Amino acid sequence: MIPASFEYKRARSVKAAIELLADGNAKVLSGGHSLVPALKLRLNQPEMLVDIARIASLKGIKVSGKELVIGSTTTHQEIASSDIVKEHLSILAEGAGAIGDVQVRNKGTLGGSLAHADPSADWPALVLVSNAKVVLEGSGGERTLNAADFFTGFFSTALASDEIITEIRFPIPAKGTKSTYQKFVQPASRFALVGCAAMREPSGETRVAFSGVADAAFRDTGIENAISGKTLTAENINHAVSDTAKGQDIMSDHYASEEYRVHLAKVFAKRALMALA
Repeated sequence: MIPASFEYKRARSVKAAIELLADGNAKVLSGGHSLVPALKLRLNQPEMLVDIARIASLKGIKVSGKELVIGSTTTHQEIASSDIVKEHLSILAEGAGAIGDVQVRNKGTLGGSLAHADPSADWPALVLVSNAKVVLEGSGGERTLNAADFFTGFFSTALASDEIITEIRFPIPAKGTKSTYQKFVQPASRFALVGCAAMREPSGETRVAFSGVADAAFRDTGIENAISGKTLTAENINHAVSDTAKGQDIMSDHYASEEYRVHLAKVFAKRALMALA
């Protein structure tokens, strides 16, 4: 498994990275845990890799106004261990701590995972349930997308070829909001055969998002509409999850059939809602 030859460039600034990407067939290298295997399998054959891992402005965790802001090259481990994240949006620390193994968490990045958009990755469900916004910068300037508009399909996003993710902005939920991330792990890769993120605000508004079920992460509006504002009793939860993933293009592979994935999605949606109760 030897990748095709490519030119390597280390960008010292966001501007420099964008200029390199605009030159042609190039890919961004951040943590590399998604890109390098694809290069070895020759699923990607870029002429150039643009390394953004050492651009200081892309790393870090802070609170800005009513938002938790995380730089795109911040690693999973930095998020999992952050006291700021645990205080303001603990589901992100919980989810980041469930990714891969310690080597993956120490090198893999939030922005890299979102840009790769693996349907079985953990971050897509987490940013969807959190109502996050993804900030992009390219030759045309900066733009901000809702997470729901960022993922466009199987391994595809709204990210243009000359754009990079600079930061992800998470609204800080109201005091008393509960959240959880429940995951059925593929034991070798530790990707999610099913990952269910759930969040419930004091008003009763409830959001539920899945990874690993369909060709892209998604919010399950059927569950949300059925349970929002209602008491989290066993009866109400069972009713809410009865049509889990309805209308979605369910994945089927050698790990799990379509029928089994839907069954798992119901089980883990129920576990998530019970955890919120």
